[in-house]
Amino acid sequence: MTLNFQVVVDCTDPHVLAEWWAETLGWQVEPQDEAFIRRMIEEGHAAEADTRVYHGALVWSEGAAITSDAPGAPRVLFQAVPEPKTVKNRVHLDLRGVDDVTALRDRLRERGATALHEGRQGPHTWLVMADPEGNEFCV
Repeated sequence: MTLNFQVVVDCTDPHVLAEWWAETLGWQVEPQDEAFIRRMIEEGHAAEADTRVYHGALVWSEGAAITSDAPGAPRVLFQAVPEPKTVKNRVHLDLRGVDDVTALRDRLRERGATALHEGRQGPHTWLVMADPEGNEFCV
């Protein structure tokens, strides 16, 4: 049996971070179905407290996802958690296919990312960065 997966990122504000990553990757924020959300509230499966208005639309407050048009790309879900990030990620994203790492680093820093350190293994080099909420990723 073959399984599919999505990558889940714990965060404080899933909608803000989803937009940040969608712009970073050239992906899109997955639309949420306002009519479905309202129906879930009306039927008692959810409460108004489970929602928020973001950019003028009713959305689930606890999560937002991004998707790519590229075949086989995983869905990335950003979910709200109550605790702040305190330690290094055990899993992280590697951004690949980057032609100009310096230009990307500078652009991401302008948008709130932090450059943490550079790594090297043999002929391979990479840059470790953190998104605006401190989640590490490599370029």
